[in-house]
Amino acid sequence: MDLLSTLVDKGLRREAPTRDEALAVLRTPDEDVLDVVAAAGRVRRAFFGRRVKLNYLVNLKSGLCPEDCSYCSQRLGSGAGILKYSWLKADEAAEAAAAGVAGGAKRVCLVASGRGPTDRDVDRVSETIAAIKDRHGDVEVCACLGLLSDGQAERLKSAGADAYNHNLNTSEATYADICTTHGYEDRVQTVQQAQAAGMSACSGLIAGMGESDEDLVDVVFALRALDPDSVPVNFLIPFEGTPLAGEWDLTPRRCLKILAMTRFVCPDVEVRLAGGREIHLRTLQPLALHLANSVFLGDYLTSEGQAGKADLEMIADAGFEVEEAGTTTLPPHRADGPAAADPPAGEPVREAGTAGTARTDLVAVRRRGAGTELPPNA
Repeated sequence: MDLLSTLVDKGLRREAPTRDEALAVLRTPDEDVLDVVAAAGRVRRAFFGRRVKLNYLVNLKSGLCPEDCSYCSQRLGSGAGILKYSWLKADEAAEAAAAGVAGGAKRVCLVASGRGPTDRDVDRVSETIAAIKDRHGDVEVCACLGLLSDGQAERLKSAGADAYNHNLNTSEATYADICTTHGYEDRVQTVQQAQAAGMSACSGLIAGMGESDEDLVDVVFALRALDPDSVPVNFLIPFEGTPLAGEWDLTPRRCLKILAMTRFVCPDVEVRLAGGREIHLRTLQPLALHLANSVFLGDYLTSEGQAGKADLEMIADAGFEVEEAGTTTLPPHRADGPAAADPPAGEPVREAGTAGTARTDLVAVRRRGAGTELPPNA
């Protein structure tokens, strides 16, 4: 049996590939990348059909971070020309979130720069969660506030947070190369705190920081072991004014192979196409939908994304459909517990959405500075 057939069979059984098999995906010749996409797409469709979940970021607090993460435009000492502002008020954040929900976003991600929240910060975020859920009762809210202290995960859960995001970003072996102000294990512990509090864990990686194939495989296998429900795959945006400003090593085909490897290692989780997709995948973004079942709509934290209307049209044109509110994203065995269901026997394929389902009257998605008196970045 050839490699791709083996990987598909293992994926449908929710069985991990070997490290060598995962490395082989990353090292596939570029001329064979469509075969890799087709194979990993079978696994994606088996668990998620043709649904694409939309997520929307609200930057509650921008810049002014004491951490020195090399990839981040908000890092200590960053020379990137980003907006810097303190906490948005709850109603401002809810207003910003409304634009994404109007565009079909099922999850709103509340992000704040910094090492981690104070107890007062947790109160602020709790008020924001309440304001959003008052307007949109069925929207999922994910908090991303940095390292958590004892009891904070439980407080966020009680306030209505459905999920918590904290990415591993890279392999344990190379983590100290990109950050010195906290460690890899700090990140692992925060994800575990969120899980212990009953929130859905969201944890992913950043590719393109100069890591090796082995590093990518290491971090994705570490994520499988940590078992988050969502795995965002970010591609480095090399901001001027940061230590990684010169890292432009990714190609569209390389990005597809990274996404495919992630899908084979984490076959039944929400793999999310995240930051940097527009500048690195470019015209191959629609192919990535065969691998990822989730995307961010519109802008990121300090950079602008593809227009929301264009995202919706891309999803429809590629034969996929926006996942509607009330639909359970995860397959039954993950949504209901590990013993709830056996692996799927077949590959259910939902009817593709049509161009008519794209919200052509979509409100303008968030521009940097929305919710504040500050203008967008130049």
